[in-house]
Amino acid sequence: MTEKLDDYNILDVLGSTGLNRQGGLINEEWLRQLEGDKGVKIYTEMKDNDPVIGAILYAIKTLVRQTQSSIQPTGESEKHVLYAEFVEQCLEDMTVSWPDFLAEILSMLPYGWAYFETLYKLRGGHSDDPRKNSIYRDGRIGWRKFGIRAQETLYEWEFSEEGQVLGMWQMAPPDYQITFIPIQKAILFRTETHKNNPEGRSILRNAYRSWFFCKRIQEIEAIGIERDLAGLPIMQVPLELLASNATSAQKAVVDDFRDMIQKIRRDEYEGVVIPSDTDIDGNPSGFKLSLLSAGGRRPIDVNEIVKRYESRVALSVLGEFVLLGMDGVGSFALSSNKTALFAQALGTYLQTIATAFNEQAIAPLMRLNGWKEAEYYPKIVFSDIETPDIQELAGALTGLAGAGILTPDDELEKWVRDFANLPAPDVATAQPSQDEEELAADLYAQEEVKEVPEVEEAPEETPEESEGPDEEGVEVDEEVKVADVTMNGAQVTSLLTIIQSVAEGMLPRESALNIIVTAFSVPEEKADSMLGEVGRSFKQTPAVEKVVEEEAIDG
Repeated sequence: MTEKLDDYNILDVLGSTGLNRQGGLINEEWLRQLEGDKGVKIYTEMKDNDPVIGAILYAIKTLVRQTQSSIQPTGESEKHVLYAEFVEQCLEDMTVSWPDFLAEILSMLPYGWAYFETLYKLRGGHSDDPRKNSIYRDGRIGWRKFGIRAQETLYEWEFSEEGQVLGMWQMAPPDYQITFIPIQKAILFRTETHKNNPEGRSILRNAYRSWFFCKRIQEIEAIGIERDLAGLPIMQVPLELLASNATSAQKAVVDDFRDMIQKIRRDEYEGVVIPSDTDIDGNPSGFKLSLLSAGGRRPIDVNEIVKRYESRVALSVLGEFVLLGMDGVGSFALSSNKTALFAQALGTYLQTIATAFNEQAIAPLMRLNGWKEAEYYPKIVFSDIETPDIQELAGALTGLAGAGILTPDDELEKWVRDFANLPAPDVATAQPSQDEEELAADLYAQEEVKEVPEVEEAPEETPEESEGPDEEGVEVDEEVKVADVTMNGAQVTSLLTIIQSVAEGMLPRESALNIIVTAFSVPEEKADSMLGEVGRSFKQTPAVEKVVEEEAIDG
């Protein structure tokens, strides 16, 4: 044992992950049939030939392709939004659509990993050169596409001294030249990162044993059916051909007949040619071909055995829901629970995909364009694969709101509308809410109708005695005026529109006060009380103010 070292740098790497590898070849698989290229071929056969596995993988691909994804800024500043818009443009400008790329990424599930080379381009407008062709012409670097580097073309991995993956050596047809693809120009998707194994772990690994036995039993069943239909062939030959002192020619005849009966099949080419069972003198020749048929039912129910293994295959990837109903049993609740669990598992894989894409695709792209501030980099986000039932959601929201845990607001309404694919609200035709009706009632209650005091007639005066205005006017005391008036329905609606515009940030509070005082003859103190605390810190551009003011006054 080496001595314990106390003198080390805190930045040094002292241990290793323990990944079992020889050079660039991974030796983590203890089952030899699933090592290296053999494992790739087995997993390819499993996903291409097995109906249960194929159905589950198809369900995964369909669910993932229809899942919504978006590029989200990580902050609210102008730079955050600018970076997010740029990445969104790059995704839309690729020669391979995002759903197709996502379907290629899912090849990591049966194989455990998927390696993509990142192909860049200069955004120089329309060009015959694919390295420059783009719908943008700002001269920045964008993505051309992400090219799959198939699992069966892996030659070996390149590792650093610390065990970090440096890249992949590829040997692919048609020229089978060995090419190195560095990790800096690639994206490595893995189902798991245990021991930093670049090959991850296939989701079909635990299904292999059940799949293997199911496959063999089905093959034996097919052979048995064929033999039952054709019968077991029996070939009788003369005894001297089987004697220990038989000549080589006689042994060759026996071998020919043995090969013949093993190849007897019931198909369009069926038929056999053998010597007659009697010679020319009518004596037995010793040659006779017969078919032995088995009667009765088999003591083993092969169908139940196959079902058991198929169920275990589906169970290993949480895909039992594809088997529900095949025997005429299975409740809706059971199906819902199993699909929900399956969707949660897929959601985890989508998070894994998003993490790898954010770190190995978005970050390098931003750095290539000269943007070094990693805190401003956007990220890709996936929505939920399985959305809850709208009726269940409505019941949950009603219960939460009734308990006072959740307060309905504009953001919640927007989310519900997006969730249920409902159109956006139209402010012009929107019906007043309960809160708005209560506010209108309060406005009516607060408006006191003040009668104008009667003015006593002044005694008749001659023109010479009159000191007031001309004969067409009547002088009224300055203290006598109309303080308030009753609002009609149109005025109340206009007032509510003004208050809503202030609350939504469309109209400054000061402009709203001026409108209410001027258009509705409401004292400034009462107008300020109507608005409350709404919009005290908001400022708006003069153009928007003028438009809203004109609309309110016209109303």
